Amino acid sequence: MPLPAPQPRTHLHTRAVVFRGYHREDGLWDIEAEMSDTKSYPLERSERGLMPPGTPIHGMSIRVTVDDSMTIREIASSQDHTPFDECQQGNAPMQKMVGVTLGPGWRVAIERALGGIRGCTHLRELLFNMATAAYQTIPSYQQRLRRQAGLPAQEGSEPPYHLGKCIAWDFDGPVTKRHHPEFAGWQPLKRRDKPEGGPA
Repeated sequence: MPLPAPQPRTHLHTRAVVFRGYHREDGLWDIEAEMSDTKSYPLERSERGLMPPGTPIHGMSIRVTVDDSMTIREIASSQDHTPFDECQQGNAPMQKMVGVTLGPGWRVAIERALGGIRGCTHLRELLFNMATAAYQTIPSYQQRLRRQAGLPAQEGSEPPYHLGKCIAWDFDGPVTKRHHPEFAGWQPLKRRDKPEGGPA
């Protein structure tokens, strides 16, 4: 269902964000993110002069390479469009994320390494959702590869990470009962003790 019709208005700003996931031939995984900000009107900036409508104010990309455990093995970032030349200083600190796992505590790890003046606000914002993109990319394709190889689906005593993190994936809800009946009503004590801060 679309949004309700808006009141009369003027379009001013567009932020476009795209995430893509890849399986590499060496067995690793690449998660890439791109972000751009544009205005629908001319913008005058002392550092860049008159910027016609549609000129990117921000144009940034990140590639995170992870292994099967979703631990970052490599990271690269690019800032093709920035409001200030000094923004390029935000690329080098990104290397602090190598060795971090995209899982519980992900956002806390980003803030610890890159928060405030330690990093770039917009690169940090892109990183926040890369964990979600990785979870959309990797587990389902791993299961596909197992099926193609004639192997049974991997099973474990712990529920998939997304269970209990969304209204649809409520442990007591119908979706979990249909797709993961073995975890319906799952409530071990350690679930309540687990810290928040993982991918959404």
